[in-house]
Amino acid sequence: MQREQKQPVLITGSTSGIGLAIAHTMARAGHAIMLHGLTSPEEGEDLQRQFRSEYDIACGFSNADIATETGCAQLAADTREALGNPGILVNNAGVQHTAETHEFPAEQWQNILAINLSAAFFLTRDLLPDMRANDWGRIVNISSVHGLVASQQKAAYCAAKHGLIGLTKVVALENADRGITANAICPGWVETPLIQPQIEAIAREENIDIEAARTQLIGAKQPLPHATNPEAIGELVLYLCGEFARTITGTSLPVDGGWTAQ
Repeated sequence: MQREQKQPVLITGSTSGIGLAIAHTMARAGHAIMLHGLTSPEEGEDLQRQFRSEYDIACGFSNADIATETGCAQLAADTREALGNPGILVNNAGVQHTAETHEFPAEQWQNILAINLSAAFFLTRDLLPDMRANDWGRIVNISSVHGLVASQQKAAYCAAKHGLIGLTKVVALENADRGITANAICPGWVETPLIQPQIEAIAREENIDIEAARTQLIGAKQPLPHATNPEAIGELVLYLCGEFARTITGTSLPVDGGWTAQ
């Protein structure tokens, strides 16, 4: 018999990395979870079974392509079918491509803005009416340190993540009288498999060990040269969705080892 459920949570890009860590944290706290990612239906079903068994919660899965407005509408519909109206939306999905601005491919620019920014807008627009009707909702946008500062070769990523912070502020202001908060989390380096190839490349090129290479990579930007554990992002999302955070809205919270303090 399933335990009493808290507000359902939709988390985009939640089959791996930061999104999956957020899903585990929210499920552990008793929230029904809608998983989402561009993975196979079989892998999605495996994750669903894992979450249902481990946390005794309802869990859905969708592999809708949120690079389009139609795909975002499909994800919202899949979520309602699986869990009902989600009271919590975590816009986490993101993609990256690096190139100098004068050489940046148009298709990569469009894709990064579509997934990192437009998808958050379309899903927020779709889910807000039900949140407003219930006088309660939580929207957490996973931006980035690059929503606050810039780095070379990241024109599209920085533009999208800066835009996501602007969207967060507008949504917070428009819904402040309806029990709805909107906040952005801005991670710096996060300990995910994505950074491992960069660390290994530094180790090879500099002829140093892996830990020295890790410190060199992270310390180049962060005064505190330690990557953030993905579970720490999950715990911050959980806090922002709780009662004690009811007056925290419209914020951009860096989790960046002091990167943006410089």
